[in-house]
Amino acid sequence: MKENVYSRSADLLDRARKVLAGGVSSEFRKYSYPHPLFYDYGEGSSIYDVDGNRYLDFTLSQGPLILGHSHPAVLKAVEEYSRKGQIFAGQHIRELELAEKLQSLIPSAELMRFCLDGSEAVQTAFRIARAKTGRQKFLRFEGHYHGWMDNVCWGLSAPSADALGSREDPAVFPWSGGISENSRDDFMVLPWNDADLLSAIMAKRYPEIAAIIMEPVMCNNGCIPPVDGFLERVRSICDQYGIALIFDEVITGFRLSLGGAQQYFQVVPDLSIFAKAMGSGYPISVVAGKKEWMKVVEDSTVIHAGTMNAGHAPVAASLATLATLESENPYPRLFAYGRKLMDGLKQAAQETSQNLRVQGMGPMFNCCFTDLQTITDYRDTLTADKSKLNRFIAAMHNERIRIIGRGLWYISAAHTEQEIDHAIEISKKVLAALG
Repeated sequence: MKENVYSRSADLLDRARKVLAGGVSSEFRKYSYPHPLFYDYGEGSSIYDVDGNRYLDFTLSQGPLILGHSHPAVLKAVEEYSRKGQIFAGQHIRELELAEKLQSLIPSAELMRFCLDGSEAVQTAFRIARAKTGRQKFLRFEGHYHGWMDNVCWGLSAPSADALGSREDPAVFPWSGGISENSRDDFMVLPWNDADLLSAIMAKRYPEIAAIIMEPVMCNNGCIPPVDGFLERVRSICDQYGIALIFDEVITGFRLSLGGAQQYFQVVPDLSIFAKAMGSGYPISVVAGKKEWMKVVEDSTVIHAGTMNAGHAPVAASLATLATLESENPYPRLFAYGRKLMDGLKQAAQETSQNLRVQGMGPMFNCCFTDLQTITDYRDTLTADKSKLNRFIAAMHNERIRIIGRGLWYISAAHTEQEIDHAIEISKKVLAALG
Protein backbone atom coordinates (compact mmCIF):
# COMPACT_ATOMS: atom_id res chain seq x y z
CA MET A 1 0.00 0.00 0.00
CA LYS A 2 1.32 3.43 -0.91
CA GLU A 3 2.06 5.78 1.95
CA ASN A 4 -0.31 8.66 2.60
CA VAL A 5 -2.98 7.08 0.41
CA TYR A 6 -5.57 8.53 2.81
CA SER A 7 -3.68 11.73 3.64
CA ARG A 8 -6.30 14.27 2.52
CA SER A 9 -9.00 12.44 4.48
CA ALA A 10 -6.71 12.45 7.51
CA ASP A 11 -6.22 16.22 7.22
CA LEU A 12 -9.96 16.79 6.88
CA LEU A 13 -10.61 14.55 9.87
CA ASP A 14 -8.26 16.66 12.00
CA ARG A 15 -10.20 19.73 10.89
CA ALA A 16 -13.56 18.03 11.52
CA ARG A 17 -12.65 17.08 15.09
CA LYS A 18 -12.55 20.79 15.91
CA VAL A 19 -16.24 21.21 15.07
CA LEU A 20 -17.87 17.74 15.01
CA ALA A 21 -17.81 15.53 18.10
CA GLY A 22 -15.39 12.76 17.18
CA GLY A 23 -15.14 14.25 13.71
CA VAL A 24 -18.31 12.52 12.48
CA SER A 25 -22.09 12.91 12.38
CA SER A 26 -22.96 9.27 13.12
CA GLU A 27 -21.25 6.87 15.50
CA PHE A 28 -20.84 4.11 12.93
CA ARG A 29 -18.64 6.34 10.77
CA LYS A 30 -15.96 6.34 13.46
CA TYR A 31 -15.07 2.76 12.68
CA SER A 32 -14.05 3.07 9.05
CA TYR A 33 -10.58 1.91 8.04
CA PRO A 34 -7.98 3.26 8.72
CA HIS A 35 -10.00 6.15 10.15
CA PRO A 36 -13.18 8.00 9.13
CA LEU A 37 -12.79 8.87 5.46
CA PHE A 38 -14.19 11.77 3.48
CA TYR A 39 -15.87 10.85 0.21
CA ASP A 40 -16.13 12.94 -2.91
CA TYR A 41 -18.78 11.24 -5.06
CA GLY A 42 -20.48 7.95 -5.85
CA GLU A 43 -21.59 6.50 -9.16
CA GLY A 44 -23.22 3.14 -9.78
CA SER A 45 -21.43 0.48 -7.75
CA SER A 46 -18.43 2.69 -6.98
CA ILE A 47 -17.59 5.37 -4.44
CA TYR A 48 -14.58 7.72 -4.56
CA ASP A 49 -12.83 9.32 -1.61
CA VAL A 50 -11.19 12.76 -1.54
CA ASP A 51 -7.77 11.16 -2.10
CA GLY A 52 -8.97 9.80 -5.43
CA ASN A 53 -9.30 6.18 -4.31
CA ARG A 54 -12.09 4.24 -6.03
CA TYR A 55 -13.88 1.48 -4.12
CA LEU A 56 -16.20 -1.24 -5.30
CA ASP A 57 -18.93 -0.51 -2.78
CA PHE A 58 -20.83 -3.22 -0.93
CA THR A 59 -21.86 -0.92 1.94
CA LEU A 60 -24.31 1.10 -0.19
CA SER A 61 -24.41 3.74 2.57
CA GLN A 62 -25.54 1.11 5.14
CA GLY A 63 -28.08 -0.28 2.69
CA PRO A 64 -30.38 2.34 1.15
CA LEU A 65 -28.71 2.57 -2.26
CA ILE A 66 -30.44 -0.43 -3.79
CA LEU A 67 -30.11 1.12 -7.28
CA GLY A 68 -26.49 2.11 -6.64
CA HIS A 69 -25.03 5.58 -6.23
CA SER A 70 -26.49 8.59 -8.05
CA HIS A 71 -29.08 6.76 -10.11
CA PRO A 72 -30.06 9.21 -12.89
CA ALA A 73 -33.82 8.59 -12.63
CA VAL A 74 -33.76 9.36 -8.92
CA LEU A 75 -31.67 12.50 -9.29
CA LYS A 76 -33.85 13.76 -12.13
CA ALA A 77 -37.08 13.21 -10.17
CA VAL A 78 -35.69 15.00 -7.12
CA GLU A 79 -34.48 17.97 -9.17
CA GLU A 80 -37.75 18.38 -11.06
CA TYR A 81 -40.09 18.06 -8.09
CA SER A 82 -37.95 20.23 -5.82
CA ARG A 83 -38.54 23.14 -8.20
CA LYS A 84 -42.19 23.10 -7.08
CA GLY A 85 -41.18 23.53 -3.45
CA GLN A 86 -39.56 21.73 -0.54
CA ILE A 87 -42.30 21.35 2.09
CA PHE A 88 -45.74 22.94 2.31
CA ALA A 89 -47.02 22.11 5.81
CA GLY A 90 -49.80 20.56 3.79
CA GLN A 91 -50.52 17.68 1.46
CA HIS A 92 -49.21 17.33 -2.08
CA ILE A 93 -50.17 15.07 -4.95
CA ARG A 94 -47.06 12.90 -5.11
CA GLU A 95 -47.29 12.07 -1.42
CA LEU A 96 -50.70 10.59 -2.22
CA GLU A 97 -49.31 8.78 -5.26
CA LEU A 98 -46.50 7.29 -3.17
CA ALA A 99 -48.95 6.07 -0.52
CA GLU A 100 -51.13 4.48 -3.21
CA LYS A 101 -48.10 2.78 -4.74
CA LEU A 102 -46.98 1.40 -1.36
CA GLN A 103 -50.50 0.18 -0.63
CA SER A 104 -50.44 -1.74 -3.92
CA LEU A 105 -47.07 -3.34 -3.14
CA ILE A 106 -46.97 -4.11 0.59
CA PRO A 107 -49.38 -6.74 1.97
CA SER A 108 -49.86 -5.03 5.37
CA ALA A 109 -50.15 -1.47 4.00
CA GLU A 110 -53.84 -0.72 4.27
CA LEU A 111 -53.13 2.68 5.84
CA MET A 112 -49.85 4.47 6.51
CA ARG A 113 -48.06 7.54 7.80
CA PHE A 114 -44.75 8.93 6.55
CA CYS A 115 -41.84 9.73 8.88
CA LEU A 116 -38.20 10.70 8.41
CA ASP A 117 -36.26 7.62 9.50
CA GLY A 118 -36.61 4.12 10.86
CA SER A 119 -35.98 5.04 14.50
CA GLU A 120 -38.90 7.48 14.50
CA ALA A 121 -41.21 5.08 12.67
CA VAL A 122 -40.51 2.29 15.17
CA GLN A 123 -41.55 4.53 18.07
CA THR A 124 -44.72 5.47 16.19
CA ALA A 125 -45.58 1.78 15.79
CA PHE A 126 -45.12 1.23 19.53
CA ARG A 127 -47.45 4.12 20.29
CA ILE A 128 -50.09 2.64 17.97
CA ALA A 129 -49.81 -0.81 19.56
CA ARG A 130 -50.06 0.57 23.09
CA ALA A 131 -53.09 2.70 22.24
CA LYS A 132 -55.00 -0.15 20.64
CA THR A 133 -54.21 -2.85 23.20
CA GLY A 134 -54.05 -0.80 26.38
CA ARG A 135 -50.87 -2.68 27.28
CA GLN A 136 -47.51 -1.05 27.88
CA LYS A 137 -44.61 -3.38 27.05
CA PHE A 138 -43.24 -4.68 23.80
CA LEU A 139 -41.19 -7.82 23.24
CA ARG A 140 -38.05 -7.76 21.13
CA PHE A 141 -35.26 -10.19 20.36
CA GLU A 142 -31.59 -10.26 21.32
CA GLY A 143 -29.39 -8.53 18.75
CA HIS A 144 -32.21 -7.06 16.66
CA TYR A 145 -31.69 -3.38 15.85
CA HIS A 146 -34.68 -1.04 15.87
CA GLY A 147 -32.99 2.34 15.97
CA TRP A 148 -31.08 4.31 18.54
CA MET A 149 -33.85 5.55 20.88
CA ASP A 150 -33.53 4.61 24.55
CA ASN A 151 -36.13 1.86 24.79
CA VAL A 152 -34.60 -0.17 21.94
CA CYS A 153 -30.95 0.41 22.91
CA TRP A 154 -30.73 -2.62 25.18
CA GLY A 155 -29.76 -6.14 24.17
CA LEU A 156 -27.67 -5.00 21.20
CA SER A 157 -24.28 -5.73 22.75
CA ALA A 158 -22.86 -8.05 25.38
CA PRO A 159 -19.37 -8.95 26.61
CA SER A 160 -19.98 -12.64 25.87
CA ALA A 161 -22.73 -15.19 25.29
CA ASP A 162 -22.35 -16.41 28.89
CA ALA A 163 -23.03 -12.89 30.19
CA LEU A 164 -26.53 -13.05 28.70
CA GLY A 165 -27.56 -15.68 31.22
CA SER A 166 -30.63 -17.85 30.84
CA ARG A 167 -32.65 -17.93 27.64
CA GLU A 168 -35.87 -17.57 29.62
CA ASP A 169 -34.80 -14.35 31.37
CA PRO A 170 -31.82 -12.89 29.49
CA ALA A 171 -29.59 -10.18 30.89
CA VAL A 172 -29.57 -7.02 28.80
CA PHE A 173 -26.88 -4.38 28.61
CA PRO A 174 -27.34 -0.73 27.61
CA TRP A 175 -25.82 0.10 24.25
CA SER A 176 -24.80 3.61 25.26
CA GLY A 177 -24.25 5.89 28.19
CA GLY A 178 -27.06 8.28 29.02
CA ILE A 179 -29.91 5.83 28.39
CA SER A 180 -32.85 6.36 30.74
CA GLU A 181 -32.97 3.56 33.28
CA ASN A 182 -36.77 3.77 33.18
CA SER A 183 -36.70 2.70 29.52
CA ARG A 184 -35.75 -0.80 30.73
CA ASP A 185 -39.36 -1.12 31.90
CA ASP A 186 -40.71 -0.68 28.35
CA PHE A 187 -39.81 -4.12 27.05
CA MET A 188 -38.86 -7.71 27.57
CA VAL A 189 -36.34 -9.58 25.45
CA LEU A 190 -35.90 -13.18 24.30
CA PRO A 191 -33.49 -15.06 22.02
CA TRP A 192 -34.35 -15.10 18.31
CA ASN A 193 -35.67 -18.14 16.43
CA ASP A 194 -37.02 -20.03 19.46
CA ALA A 195 -40.78 -20.27 18.93
CA ASP A 196 -41.32 -22.82 21.72
CA LEU A 197 -39.73 -20.52 24.29
CA LEU A 198 -41.69 -17.53 22.98
CA SER A 199 -44.94 -19.48 23.20
CA ALA A 200 -44.24 -20.56 26.77
CA ILE A 201 -43.33 -17.04 27.92
CA MET A 202 -46.32 -15.44 26.20
CA ALA A 203 -48.72 -17.87 27.85
CA LYS A 204 -47.71 -16.26 31.17
CA ARG A 205 -46.86 -12.69 30.18
CA TYR A 206 -49.24 -11.79 27.34
CA PRO A 207 -51.38 -9.39 29.44
CA GLU A 208 -48.35 -7.07 29.58
CA ILE A 209 -47.41 -7.18 25.90
CA ALA A 210 -48.73 -4.73 23.30
CA ALA A 211 -46.42 -5.79 20.46
CA ILE A 212 -43.75 -8.20 19.30
CA ILE A 213 -41.20 -6.51 17.04
CA MET A 214 -38.52 -8.15 14.95
CA GLU A 215 -36.34 -7.86 11.92
CA PRO A 216 -37.90 -10.63 9.79
CA VAL A 217 -34.31 -11.42 8.81
CA MET A 218 -31.89 -10.53 11.60
CA CYS A 219 -29.72 -8.40 9.34
CA ASN A 220 -27.85 -6.30 11.88
CA ASN A 221 -26.15 -9.19 13.69
CA GLY A 222 -25.13 -12.10 11.49
CA CYS A 223 -27.79 -11.76 8.75
CA ILE A 224 -29.72 -14.69 10.23
CA PRO A 225 -32.88 -15.87 8.42
CA PRO A 226 -35.86 -17.12 10.42
CA VAL A 227 -35.85 -20.88 10.90
CA ASP A 228 -38.62 -22.78 9.15
CA GLY A 229 -41.99 -22.03 10.70
CA PHE A 230 -40.78 -19.35 13.13
CA LEU A 231 -42.53 -16.39 11.54
CA GLU A 232 -45.74 -18.38 11.19
CA ARG A 233 -45.62 -19.38 14.87
CA VAL A 234 -45.09 -15.77 15.97
CA ARG A 235 -48.00 -14.67 13.78
CA SER A 236 -50.21 -17.30 15.43
CA ILE A 237 -49.13 -16.28 18.95
CA CYS A 238 -49.93 -12.63 18.22
CA ASP A 239 -53.35 -13.58 16.88
CA GLN A 240 -54.04 -15.74 19.92
CA TYR A 241 -53.33 -12.98 22.44
CA GLY A 242 -54.31 -9.83 20.52
CA ILE A 243 -50.71 -8.63 20.24
CA ALA A 244 -49.44 -6.47 17.37
CA LEU A 245 -46.87 -8.17 15.19
CA ILE A 246 -44.43 -5.52 13.94
CA PHE A 247 -41.94 -6.22 11.15
CA ASP A 248 -39.02 -3.81 11.09
CA GLU A 249 -38.35 -3.91 7.35
CA VAL A 250 -35.90 -1.03 7.29
CA ILE A 251 -33.36 -3.38 5.67
CA THR A 252 -35.49 -6.16 4.18
CA GLY A 253 -38.02 -3.76 2.66
CA PHE A 254 -37.69 -3.53 -1.16
CA ARG A 255 -34.51 -5.62 -0.93
CA LEU A 256 -36.01 -9.12 -0.75
CA SER A 257 -38.98 -8.17 -2.92
CA LEU A 258 -41.13 -5.16 -3.78
CA GLY A 259 -43.45 -6.22 -0.96
CA GLY A 260 -40.64 -6.79 1.52
CA ALA A 261 -39.92 -9.82 3.67
CA GLN A 262 -43.63 -10.18 4.42
CA GLN A 263 -44.27 -10.86 0.75
CA TYR A 264 -41.16 -13.02 0.41
CA PHE A 265 -42.03 -15.22 3.41
CA GLN A 266 -45.83 -14.92 2.99
CA VAL A 267 -46.36 -13.84 6.61
CA VAL A 268 -48.25 -10.56 7.03
CA PRO A 269 -47.63 -8.44 10.15
CA ASP A 270 -50.05 -5.95 11.68
CA LEU A 271 -47.62 -3.03 11.40
CA SER A 272 -44.49 -2.59 9.29
CA ILE A 273 -41.60 -0.15 9.14
CA PHE A 274 -40.05 0.67 5.76
CA ALA A 275 -37.24 3.14 5.10
CA LYS A 276 -33.69 3.08 3.63
CA ALA A 277 -34.10 1.51 0.16
CA MET A 278 -37.45 3.22 -0.50
CA GLY A 279 -35.90 6.65 -1.03
CA SER A 280 -32.46 5.72 -2.38
CA GLY A 281 -30.81 7.53 0.51
CA TYR A 282 -33.23 10.44 0.95
CA PRO A 283 -34.69 10.77 4.48
CA ILE A 284 -38.04 9.00 4.48
CA SER A 285 -39.73 6.15 6.30
CA VAL A 286 -43.25 4.83 6.62
CA VAL A 287 -45.38 3.09 9.24
CA ALA A 288 -47.74 0.87 7.28
CA GLY A 289 -50.42 -1.23 8.86
CA LYS A 290 -53.77 -2.91 8.79
CA LYS A 291 -56.78 -0.61 9.20
CA GLU A 292 -57.79 -2.15 12.52
CA TRP A 293 -54.42 -1.06 13.98
CA MET A 294 -54.00 2.24 12.14
CA LYS A 295 -57.49 3.40 13.15
CA VAL A 296 -56.08 4.93 16.33
CA VAL A 297 -54.02 7.28 14.14
CA GLU A 298 -56.92 7.91 11.79
CA ASP A 299 -59.21 9.02 14.64
CA SER A 300 -56.44 11.01 16.40
CA THR A 301 -56.31 8.79 19.47
CA VAL A 302 -52.60 8.54 18.61
CA ILE A 303 -50.88 11.78 17.69
CA HIS A 304 -48.28 11.45 14.97
CA ALA A 305 -46.68 14.62 13.67
CA GLY A 306 -43.60 15.96 11.91
CA THR A 307 -42.93 19.16 10.01
CA MET A 308 -40.52 17.45 7.62
CA ASN A 309 -42.65 14.36 6.90
CA ALA A 310 -43.16 13.54 3.20
CA GLY A 311 -41.12 16.43 1.84
CA HIS A 312 -40.90 16.85 -1.92
CA ALA A 313 -37.37 15.51 -2.46
CA PRO A 314 -37.76 12.25 -0.47
CA VAL A 315 -41.16 11.52 -1.99
CA ALA A 316 -39.89 12.12 -5.53
CA ALA A 317 -36.86 9.90 -4.83
CA SER A 318 -39.11 7.14 -3.50
CA LEU A 319 -41.46 7.22 -6.48
CA ALA A 320 -38.52 7.08 -8.89
CA THR A 321 -36.86 4.26 -6.95
CA LEU A 322 -40.00 2.12 -6.86
CA ALA A 323 -40.76 2.80 -10.52
CA THR A 324 -37.24 1.68 -11.46
CA LEU A 325 -37.46 -1.44 -9.32
CA GLU A 326 -40.80 -2.30 -10.92
CA SER A 327 -39.68 -1.71 -14.50
CA GLU A 328 -36.23 -3.28 -14.26
CA ASN A 329 -37.05 -6.09 -11.79
CA PRO A 330 -33.47 -6.53 -10.56
CA TYR A 331 -34.46 -9.11 -7.94
CA PRO A 332 -33.39 -12.27 -9.82
CA ARG A 333 -30.03 -10.58 -10.40
CA LEU A 334 -29.69 -9.39 -6.78
CA PHE A 335 -30.25 -12.93 -5.53
CA ALA A 336 -28.07 -14.57 -8.19
CA TYR A 337 -25.12 -12.22 -7.75
CA GLY A 338 -25.40 -12.27 -3.98
CA ARG A 339 -25.43 -16.05 -3.85
CA LYS A 340 -22.57 -16.26 -6.33
CA LEU A 341 -20.53 -13.95 -4.12
CA MET A 342 -21.46 -15.95 -1.02
CA ASP A 343 -20.44 -19.21 -2.71
CA GLY A 344 -17.22 -17.60 -3.93
CA LEU A 345 -16.31 -16.44 -0.45
CA LYS A 346 -17.03 -19.89 0.97
CA GLN A 347 -14.85 -21.50 -1.68
CA ALA A 348 -12.07 -18.98 -1.05
CA ALA A 349 -12.22 -19.73 2.67
CA GLN A 350 -12.04 -23.47 2.02
CA GLU A 351 -9.07 -23.10 -0.32
CA THR A 352 -7.20 -20.93 2.20
CA SER A 353 -8.20 -22.98 5.28
CA GLN A 354 -9.96 -20.03 6.91
CA ASN A 355 -12.95 -20.44 9.22
CA LEU A 356 -14.97 -17.80 7.40
CA ARG A 357 -18.69 -18.32 7.88
CA VAL A 358 -20.94 -16.78 5.19
CA GLN A 359 -24.71 -16.67 5.49
CA GLY A 360 -27.69 -14.60 4.49
CA MET A 361 -30.26 -14.18 1.78
CA GLY A 362 -28.17 -13.04 -1.20
CA PRO A 363 -29.20 -9.40 -1.66
CA MET A 364 -27.65 -8.97 1.79
CA PHE A 365 -25.41 -11.38 3.69
CA ASN A 366 -22.84 -11.51 6.46
CA CYS A 367 -19.40 -12.98 6.93
CA CYS A 368 -17.61 -13.71 10.20
CA PHE A 369 -14.83 -15.94 11.48
CA THR A 370 -16.14 -18.73 13.70
CA ASP A 371 -15.90 -22.50 14.05
CA LEU A 372 -19.67 -22.81 14.46
CA GLN A 373 -21.36 -24.58 11.57
CA THR A 374 -24.77 -23.06 12.25
CA ILE A 375 -25.63 -19.55 13.47
CA THR A 376 -29.28 -19.20 14.42
CA ASP A 377 -29.36 -16.41 17.03
CA TYR A 378 -27.45 -13.49 18.49
CA ARG A 379 -25.68 -15.64 21.07
CA ASP A 380 -24.03 -17.61 18.28
CA THR A 381 -22.63 -14.43 16.74
CA LEU A 382 -20.77 -13.63 19.97
CA THR A 383 -18.46 -16.60 19.34
CA ALA A 384 -17.00 -14.89 16.26
CA ASP A 385 -13.44 -13.59 16.15
CA LYS A 386 -13.94 -9.82 15.80
CA SER A 387 -10.24 -9.07 15.62
CA LYS A 388 -9.81 -11.35 12.63
CA LEU A 389 -12.86 -9.85 10.93
CA ASN A 390 -11.43 -6.36 11.46
CA ARG A 391 -8.18 -7.41 9.77
CA PHE A 392 -10.12 -8.95 6.87
CA ILE A 393 -12.25 -5.82 6.40
CA ALA A 394 -9.15 -3.60 6.54
CA ALA A 395 -7.26 -5.71 4.02
CA MET A 396 -10.26 -5.78 1.65
CA HIS A 397 -10.50 -2.00 2.01
CA ASN A 398 -6.85 -1.59 1.05
CA GLU A 399 -7.69 -3.64 -2.05
CA ARG A 400 -10.53 -1.17 -2.72
CA ILE A 401 -13.43 -3.42 -1.73
CA ARG A 402 -15.66 -1.57 0.75
CA ILE A 403 -17.64 -3.68 3.24
CA ILE A 404 -19.55 -2.70 6.38
CA GLY A 405 -17.30 -3.21 9.38
CA ARG A 406 -19.48 -5.82 11.07
CA GLY A 407 -19.17 -8.05 8.00
CA LEU A 408 -22.42 -7.13 6.26
CA TRP A 409 -22.49 -6.99 2.44
CA TYR A 410 -25.21 -5.45 0.25
CA ILE A 411 -25.76 -6.09 -3.46
CA SER A 412 -27.21 -3.33 -5.63
CA ALA A 413 -28.83 -3.30 -9.04
CA ALA A 414 -25.71 -1.50 -10.28
CA HIS A 415 -23.28 -4.33 -9.49
CA THR A 416 -22.13 -6.44 -12.44
CA GLU A 417 -21.16 -10.09 -12.62
CA GLN A 418 -17.60 -9.05 -13.45
CA GLU A 419 -17.46 -7.01 -10.23
CA ILE A 420 -18.72 -9.99 -8.26
CA ASP A 421 -15.96 -12.12 -9.79
CA HIS A 422 -13.41 -9.42 -8.94
CA ALA A 423 -14.55 -9.31 -5.29
CA ILE A 424 -14.18 -13.09 -5.07
CA GLU A 425 -10.64 -12.99 -6.47
CA ILE A 426 -9.63 -10.23 -4.07
CA SER A 427 -11.11 -12.16 -1.14
CA LYS A 428 -8.94 -15.18 -2.06
CA LYS A 429 -5.87 -12.99 -2.04
CA VAL A 430 -6.76 -11.40 1.28
CA LEU A 431 -7.71 -14.65 2.99
CA ALA A 432 -4.49 -16.32 1.83
CA ALA A 433 -2.45 -13.53 3.43
CA LEU A 434 -4.57 -13.23 6.56
CA GLY A 435 -2.82 -15.88 8.61
